[in-house]
Amino acid sequence: MFTIKNLIMLAFSFFSTVVFAGETPQISQQELLTALKAPNHNIVVLDVRSLDEYNNGHLVDAINVSHNTVAAKLNKLSQYKNSTVVVHCRSGRRAEFAENILAENGFKDLRHLTGDMNGWLDAKLPIVSSKHTH
Repeated sequence: MFTIKNLIMLAFSFFSTVVFAGETPQISQQELLTALKAPNHNIVVLDVRSLDEYNNGHLVDAINVSHNTVAAKLNKLSQYKNSTVVVHCRSGRRAEFAENILAENGFKDLRHLTGDMNGWLDAKLPIVSSKHTH
């Protein structure tokens, strides 16, 4: 016979499995840099921060689709379904939101950039700016 304690443990175990089963695999900053140097790589870096954040500095060749427009732009993004899509934002929350939408829509090879943009900047890795000066 199940006790309350057993039911709670069973529920917690089920909840933990569901939560962690959907977690996007990570790719480290160095793994990404190395992979991007490979000839004919099939990697797309998806920056899901706002356009202003992106314009202030982003990873080289990253494409910008704000997290709150990912669902609306699935037609545009569908060309990358067979690519490794590395998603990042400033700190991780928005990237997770975008990754869930992409996974639900058939993107099979998603990666989350370890440390997101904050970690990239802390490591003093290269960025480019889209700011236009007049």
